Amino acid sequence: MSWTHQKLSRRRALTASTGLAAGALLPPTAAPATAAAFTNPVIWQDFADIDVIRVGDTYYASASTMHYSPGAPVLRSYDLVNWEIAGHSVPVLDFGAKYDLNGARGYVRGIWASSLAYRPSNRTFYWLGQIDFARTYVHTATAAEGPWSRLTTISTPYYDAGLLVDTDDTLYVAYGNTTINVAQLSPDGRNQVRTQQVFTTPSSVGTLEGSRFYKINGQYYIFLTRPANGQYILKSSSGPFGPYTMRQVLLDLRGPIPGGGVPHQGGLVQTQSGAWYYLAFVDAYPGGRMPALAPITWTPDGWPVVQLVNGAWGTSYPSPAVPTPPRQVTPMSGIDTFDGTTLKPRWEWNHNPDDTKWSVDNGLTLRTATVTNDLYWARNTLTHRIQGPTSTATVQLDHSAMRDGDRAGLALLRDSSAWIGVKRDGGTTRLVMVNGLTMDGNWNTTGTGTEAASAPLSGSRVWLRANADVRPGTGRPGTFSYSTDGTAFARLGPAFSLGNDWRFFMGYRFALFNHAAQALGGSVRIARFELTTP
Repeated sequence: MSWTHQKLSRRRALTASTGLAAGALLPPTAAPATAAAFTNPVIWQDFADIDVIRVGDTYYASASTMHYSPGAPVLRSYDLVNWEIAGHSVPVLDFGAKYDLNGARGYVRGIWASSLAYRPSNRTFYWLGQIDFARTYVHTATAAEGPWSRLTTISTPYYDAGLLVDTDDTLYVAYGNTTINVAQLSPDGRNQVRTQQVFTTPSSVGTLEGSRFYKINGQYYIFLTRPANGQYILKSSSGPFGPYTMRQVLLDLRGPIPGGGVPHQGGLVQTQSGAWYYLAFVDAYPGGRMPALAPITWTPDGWPVVQLVNGAWGTSYPSPAVPTPPRQVTPMSGIDTFDGTTLKPRWEWNHNPDDTKWSVDNGLTLRTATVTNDLYWARNTLTHRIQGPTSTATVQLDHSAMRDGDRAGLALLRDSSAWIGVKRDGGTTRLVMVNGLTMDGNWNTTGTGTEAASAPLSGSRVWLRANADVRPGTGRPGTFSYSTDGTAFARLGPAFSLGNDWRFFMGYRFALFNHAAQALGGSVRIARFELTTP
């Protein structure tokens, strides 16, 4: 994943990741044939820079989350098509005060393309990623859903890294932008033993990054992306440090999402029956970057070939032949009543939260954590990915404990944002629709919002609704409405035009917020969140 402030060219680097042939090291199990088919994208939510592995009969994937916390979600599937969020590899972004919105902000920093791996020798999952071009962090867990904890910090920043657990249990990392390097880690994974440059990208290709590292049939492969329209692969028959030869996997390939970009980055994974698949992502703003799946075959001399449909990445393929899943995965949409005392893994905060200012107890309570008139500075804003191509979020909000100066509601959150919610000023509570929340290209606030519509509000409860059209393209609308009984909804305010500039990387999200413009002490309670599709 390139960065505009880096010395190397970005070339519209829309990041990436994926890989590790850990599953390929496991003995195959019997898989029944299936005549079913799947449709791309396999997940129409924003999960970019995917790293995908198989452990036994279960598939896992990791993704970038930038400034959202917890970071690096772990996705789980039993068939490569239906996915659920199992947990997060990075429980808190403890990389500096800016990730706490404390004197600075971490927008478009944080968790970039990182790597997920499984080490059979100690039955442990590994997450590895660099932060802020400063150092690399390694987290481990004995179960994908966690708990995850930090194993070590390595002084070398392994940019866009791919972690390989070799057949002799040695840990290697492929990383870099244009200049590709391989590092060897100590047996315990805590230190770097050796690092060496193994490849320089030809000028005719441009930029290569997003490493994924594999050992397949005795050959070493580094899977690389050309942002944001190509995929290449390096192969070595002489060991992990090369020499490597390069071959193009795809370039300017028509993708499966109308109006979307070229499938790229991501990683390779082998099923139990020996078939190979490529899980990539498609740039599809304003929604973000959506995972798409395609089968892979291999040439006799050991190079991967994407199976196309009419010269393009297929919108549909036969479903992978896998054993019958042990259960259905948890849907990524639907109703959340915040039952229990913890948030479900579908939720991520905008930067780290102040954990003293929120709670879950069969309902979500958000106490004001920041005094500001700028939502981009407000802590404890809780986000949920939007389901494409269009979806609607509805929340039930109890505003009776708000104080003067408080603002609470439901936002469409990105570098250009809008929201519907409640303002309390001078003892009066009003319902408002606000737009014009904006950032510049350095992620500084340039607009804190303007009321576009308002309505009187009585009682203690209100239902807020936001609808988002996140099909790729410009001018996609977001609309807001409200209800006082949970049944009849009225539109409030004009349509909001969703921005689709790729440079913020993350797509739009639904966001629940409550911040103070005068003094702390107020709170709201959210009894229910529902995400629906047409």
